[in-house]
Amino acid sequence: MVNQFTINLGFYMLMPYLAAHLSGTLGLAGWVVGLVMGVRNFSQQGMFLIGGTLADRLGYKPMIVAGCVLRTLGFATLALVDSLPALLAASAATGFAGALFNPAVRAYLAADAGERRVEAFALFNVFYQAGILLGPLVGMVLTGVDFRITCLVAAAVFALLSAVQIRSLPARRGESGRRGNVLAQWRGVLANRPFLLFSAAMIGSYVLSFQVYLALPLEVRRVAGAGESGTVAVALLFAVSGLSTILGQTRVTAWCARRKDPARALVLGLLVMAAAFVPLLAATALPVADGGPWRWAVATVPPALAAFLLALGTMIAYPYEMDTIVRLSGDRLVATHYGLYNTVCGIGITLGNLLTGAALDAARTAGVPALPWLVLSALGLACAASLYALRRYGHLAPAAPAAQPVTA
Repeated sequence: MVNQFTINLGFYMLMPYLAAHLSGTLGLAGWVVGLVMGVRNFSQQGMFLIGGTLADRLGYKPMIVAGCVLRTLGFATLALVDSLPALLAASAATGFAGALFNPAVRAYLAADAGERRVEAFALFNVFYQAGILLGPLVGMVLTGVDFRITCLVAAAVFALLSAVQIRSLPARRGESGRRGNVLAQWRGVLANRPFLLFSAAMIGSYVLSFQVYLALPLEVRRVAGAGESGTVAVALLFAVSGLSTILGQTRVTAWCARRKDPARALVLGLLVMAAAFVPLLAATALPVADGGPWRWAVATVPPALAAFLLALGTMIAYPYEMDTIVRLSGDRLVATHYGLYNTVCGIGITLGNLLTGAALDAARTAGVPALPWLVLSALGLACAASLYALRRYGHLAPAAPAAQPVTA
C-alpha cells in the first residue's frame, strides 16, 4: 500500500508539469513534446505483458524494486539533460519502470491478501488515489522554484522507496510462471477466452474514468474560460474525484460486499459511470450568462457531479475488477494476466480518447454540445450490458467468498 502511494506521489509531482518544462524552459517544438510524452506512454503500455511475465518468472519483489530503481534513474536524467536523445531515453525508462512494477504490485497484493482480495484492493485504491491527489500539490510548490528540483526530489522519493523495498518487502512469486516456455505461456493466456472477453468489456470503464483528465477539464474551460476561475474549477474536479475515493472507498466496498455478487457490482459500477455524464447532458440545455456566479456554477457543478459519479462507479467496480482477473486466471500467471489486461485497457484508452476528441470537435463544429456526453453515456451502457451478458452466460469465474465489511 505504501509502495503504491509513494509511486504515485513521486510520479504525479513531476508528470503534470513535464510538458510545460519541455515546451517552455527547454523551448522544444510541440511535436517534440508530444514525441517525448508518447514514448513514455508507449514504453509503459506496450511493455506491461513483458513486465508481468518477468514478475511471474523471477518473482514479484525483484520487478517492484527494478521498476523503482529504473524510475529513479529516469527522473534524475530528466533533471540533468536537455538533448532530445537523452530526453527520449529518460522518458522510455520512466515508462518501462511502470511496466515492471505495476503488474507485480497487483499480483503481490492478490497473493498476500488471499480470500480478502476485494478488501485489499479497496484499500489499495485509497492509497493509490491519495498519491494522485497529493503529488501535484507537492509538485506545484517545487516547480514554482525550479522544475529540475521537482525531478530530483521525485528521483529521491523513488530511490528511498527502492531502499525500503529491498530491505523490508518480503519475497513473493507466482509458482506457475517459473518454468515453461514463455511463448507457450502467452498462448495459454491468449486462449483464456473469458479473460479476454472480460478485458474487452472493461475497456469502457477506463475510457470513462479518464475523462476526468480530458473531457471534463475541457468542458470547464469552454464554459468558464481560461482565466483563474477556470483553473479553480478544474482543480475542484480533481479534488472531488480524489477525496471522494479516499473518504468513501472502503465504505462503498463494504456496502457492496453485503448486497452484491462480484459480477453485479461490476455492472452497477459501469451503470453509475454511464450516468456520470447525465448532469453534463442536462447542463447543455441551460442558458450560459456572459459572466458572474451563474456562469461559474454552470461551469463547475455539472462537471463536479460527473467527477463524483465517475469516482463512485470506480469505487464500486475496481476491487471486484482486480479480484475477477485473479479468478479468471485460475491463480496461474497472475502477473502476466494483469500485464496483458493493462495493455488491452491502455490501447482502449488511446482509441477511446481519439473517439472522445472527435466527438468534442464534432460537437463544436455542428453546434451540438450534447454529443460527447451522449457518446460517453452510450459507451458506459454498452460495457455494462457486455458485463451482464458475460455473467448471464457463465463467462465469469464463480464468485469468491464474500469479503468482510471493511473498517475505514
